[in-house]
Amino acid sequence: MNVLLIGSGGREHALAWALSASPLLTRLYAAPGNPGMAKQAELVTLDVTRHGDIVAFCKEKSIGFVVVGPEAPLVAGLVDDLAAAGIKAFGPSKFAAQLEGSKGFTKDICRDYGIPTAAYERHESLEGARAYLKKVGAPIVIKADGLAAGKGVTVAMTMAEADAALADIFAGRFGGASCVIEEFLEGEEASFFVLSDGRNVLPLATAQDHKRVGDGDTGPNTGGMGAYSPAPCMTEALCNEALEKIVKPTVKALADKGHPYKGVLYAGLILTAAGPKLIEYNARFGDPETQVLMPRLRDDLLTLLLATADGTLDKLSVRWRKEAALTVCLCTKGYPGEITKGNPIKGLEQDFGADVEVFHAGTTKKDGVLVSSGGRVLNVTALGATVKEAQARAYAAVDRIDFPMGFHRRDIGWRAIG
Repeated sequence: MNVLLIGSGGREHALAWALSASPLLTRLYAAPGNPGMAKQAELVTLDVTRHGDIVAFCKEKSIGFVVVGPEAPLVAGLVDDLAAAGIKAFGPSKFAAQLEGSKGFTKDICRDYGIPTAAYERHESLEGARAYLKKVGAPIVIKADGLAAGKGVTVAMTMAEADAALADIFAGRFGGASCVIEEFLEGEEASFFVLSDGRNVLPLATAQDHKRVGDGDTGPNTGGMGAYSPAPCMTEALCNEALEKIVKPTVKALADKGHPYKGVLYAGLILTAAGPKLIEYNARFGDPETQVLMPRLRDDLLTLLLATADGTLDKLSVRWRKEAALTVCLCTKGYPGEITKGNPIKGLEQDFGADVEVFHAGTTKKDGVLVSSGGRVLNVTALGATVKEAQARAYAAVDRIDFPMGFHRRDIGWRAIG
């Protein structure tokens, strides 16, 4: 089977790495891909916003299956357009992808189906949002309603921080002019992943990422500075509770609306004294969580994704390696704010060992030299008998990479290590 993978980040590199091992695979293409993915896939210069071009490429190359990595093409309806052309794809429809594309849409489903989440209000005007903020006070959580690449959420501990977040949203910094204001919840955060074929749900492994830019979970939120799997805080009982009270009612809600959810559903949870509550949904694999899930996956990824698209997940189970995995994100200085691109990266040709993989997230080639092309540049992932051992191996590899304009956190995994 010829497969086309859409995307160019660390998540997609990890997916390409896993897909390339499938016995079902004939040829893997990646659009647009990145230099690291070139080891597993043939890179294709396609504008993923031009759905007609993707359909034409699929027909030209006899693509049997398209795997959509990032959220933007899903929210833009790429899967719908592929389906209309008779091309099978992994990922939710445009309607179902609103679970990520609109935080207000998700919160309303939580309200209608009794799914545990923070109390909230939706606001379309700065004046109304400020009036509500004045009523509820801080700490409070301010969320831009649309896609914001992981940067549209502010956990405001003061009224000044909250007001500044609202000003940013309604100035159009995140592309829209609406927000969700949520109550502040206390607890540890964790990521819970399932595959859904519209009827059946297959839980995957747990993971925990580090959103804030600085050690000790300080500074602004990012797309994720590192992650590890499994997450010790997500016990079997908590996983079952999240599945029954949060995920399954959500899948039922989309089915009830006539738009069954097919794809991976990534629930960002907060573990409160009253039990797990939903923070937000993502309609795709997490980044950087995918970079720790794929090395632990023992089964064939392509088989799992095809069953998701075909509605046959009830016939499958999934197995995981007992080892822990941990990834460290190497970022360009200035991230998540202003950055420079084109910074040289050296040292990736060396052998880091069998238990270490370096996934490219924001790299390109310039005059034959590997350089940075984004805020998050590399994901250095390691396996170990424990999170502590995986952490040690990951940082040993990080320290051998020559990236003068880069920085990273030094405490990824601290919650699991103690």
